[in-house]
Formats: sequence, C-alpha cells, structure tokens
Amino acid sequence: MTTLGKLIIVPTPIGNLGDMTLRSLEALRGADVVCAEDTRVTGKLFAHFGIEKRLERLDEAMIGAKAARVMERVAAGEVIAYCSDAGMPGVSDPGLRLVAAAREAGVPVEVLPGASAAACAYVASGTVCPRFYFGGFFPRKAGEQRAALEALRGLDAALVFYESPNRLVAALSAIAEVLPLRAVAVCRELTKLHEEVARGTAAELVEAFAARAEEPGGIRGEIALVIDAPDEAEEAAVAHDAAVSAEARAAELAAEGLRTKEIAKRLAFEFGIPRNDAYEAAMSAQNAAR
Repeated sequence: MTTLGKLIIVPTPIGNLGDMTLRSLEALRGADVVCAEDTRVTGKLFAHFGIEKRLERLDEAMIGAKAARVMERVAAGEVIAYCSDAGMPGVSDPGLRLVAAAREAGVPVEVLPGASAAACAYVASGTVCPRFYFGGFFPRKAGEQRAALEALRGLDAALVFYESPNRLVAALSAIAEVLPLRAVAVCRELTKLHEEVARGTAAELVEAFAARAEEPGGIRGEIALVIDAPDEAEEAAVAHDAAVSAEARAAELAAEGLRTKEIAKRLAFEFGIPRNDAYEAAMSAQNAAR
C-alpha cells in the first residue's frame, strides 16, 4: 500500500508557548521530517515540548532552490511539516512560496490554524471597524511609506503592518504626516510577558516612542502597527479639502474659456467629488469670471 505524502503548514506561537495547539503538536510528532525557517528557533520549541524529530533548514534563500525537490519527496510519500520562526507560515514569511510550489506541483497541502500577530494586533488595537487590510512589513523608505499610505487612505478598513523597533519612530512620523487624524495602535510583544498596546494619534505616539528610543535599551520586541479606518471627522476634512481644491481649479478652467459642463466633468474626474457639487463649483466659477 502506497503511503500518501503531504505538506503540512504548522503555525507556532508568536510568543507564549502555551498557545501551541494540540493539532500542531500532533502534526510535528507525526511528520517524517520538519522543515523550518530556522532550525535553532524550532529546535527550542521541540525541546520545550519534548519532540524528537529530524529538522531541516528551509529559509527564504533556500526555498527557491529546494522547493521542487521538497515537492518530489511529498509526491513520493513523505509527510513534511513546515514551521516558520513564529506564527502562521505564509503570512509575511517564506511559507507562502512553499504553499504556492505545492499547489503548482499538485501535491496535498494541509494548513493548520493557529497564532497570527496580524489578527491578534487587529483585535487588540481597539478598532471597531469590521474589516482590516494587512500590508506585511511597512515600507522602509520615506517616499515608499508616503506612497503606500496615500494609496490606502481611502480604504474603509483598519490597516495592519509589521515593523521593526529600530524603524518605529520613522514609521509613526510618516503616518502622522499622511494620516494625522487617525487613531493608531502600537502593539508590541503580543502574548509575551511585556506585552504593550499603546494607542493615540501618530503624532502622540511619535513623541512617546522617540523619548523611549533615547533611553537605555531603547525600543525592543516584535511590533505590529494598526492604523484605524477613516472616521467621520477625517472624511469631512478630506471632502472640504477636495471642495476647496475643486473651486480653485474651476476658476482656472473658467479663465481658460471652458464651458460649465466641461468644467464640471473635469472637476468630478480630477477630485472625485459628486457630479452635483462639481456642477455647482463650475457655475460659481463661471459667474465670478463674468
């Protein structure tokens, strides 16, 4: 009888080892081999739970070269479990590419549910928005940070990003610049002994964490940022800014001799304002130009 192989994606705790699930433990103990993003990290997990199993390193640099061979082994009947350093493999780590390779090869994949820092931070943040967007790690460069935030500012959802403690203050500064009215939560060391959820505007948090960065030890730990969804105050401010800009643009177009209908069409396209508001702005500009 041929043994059916499969790839098992096994989530591990993001901090507190008590969050390890029974199914995950069973999968690790029952696998023929466990591939790990870092065998040293997973080895500590094995030592804690008394698991004796062969470990093979399979990090991001190795997946591209070895994924095909891993799938061949699964197709031949091996049960291979995969662990990332912490949390759900595939969420901002190399596990995503491994699952993609398995799907392409047509081999069985079993994904076990478990801890995820993104979901934990979203709930811990205190947002009441029933939707969230996960953006992975926050961009490093200032221009890319602003571009990402500008692209997402109209999304009716909380925004969740991972960030390094060394870049936290810079990230909060970018958020304060682009989304100054948003509530932000800095979720640090979730599920661990020194868990912290700091909430406020980005400007308030910049001040607090900039001061902490200057203290001995600085800012430490794994961090997830949660930027709340736009509220009525922000939507009103955005609408006001768009209306003011549209009025100025309408005056320019009227001075160029465009007709009311054409001005209104351009305003609606350029500023995304309602058609009636665009027509009123166009009419006011035409009347002022006469």
